[in-house]
Amino acid sequence: MTLDGLARLNALPAAEAEAALLHSLGATRWARAMTARRPFSSRETLFAAADELCAALGRDDWLEAFSRHPKIGEKRAAQETSTTERRWSEQEQSGASGAAAETPAALAEANRAYFDRFGYIFIICATGKSAEEMLALLRQRLQNDPDAELGVAAQEQGRIARLRLEKLLAP
Repeated sequence: MTLDGLARLNALPAAEAEAALLHSLGATRWARAMTARRPFSSRETLFAAADELCAALGRDDWLEAFSRHPKIGEKRAAQETSTTERRWSEQEQSGASGAAAETPAALAEANRAYFDRFGYIFIICATGKSAEEMLALLRQRLQNDPDAELGVAAQEQGRIARLRLEKLLAP
């Protein structure tokens, strides 16, 4: 008999659970706190804990999480990531692959402007979005003030984490 995803996560040794959860959000403090909350009685309690612990993260935690992502339209993150994280990121950014010829260069330019303005890469839950949609959102978010943008980026990171937790729990 095989365990379902939640039972599997609950049964992992702490170090393995922390590593698995780190793939989802990318913040060490969050992964440790999630690991300490186990066992989760249901998917709902897992997701509620994830949201609660996300709300308690600070700027440094978010910057750590952001560093585990490649820039939109690129394949490698600034920080070394696992094969799982790279595969998930490629799946999430698949909408960028069918971009118009000029879009990749425009994305690269907008990514640079974003990094210069905010000091971290543009984070967006890319699943289901085309490259052109992501570019438009990136340009729009360049207008945000730095504090507001950190909050928007953190919300996007939380959406990514939710999708990745779903993948983690998949059979």
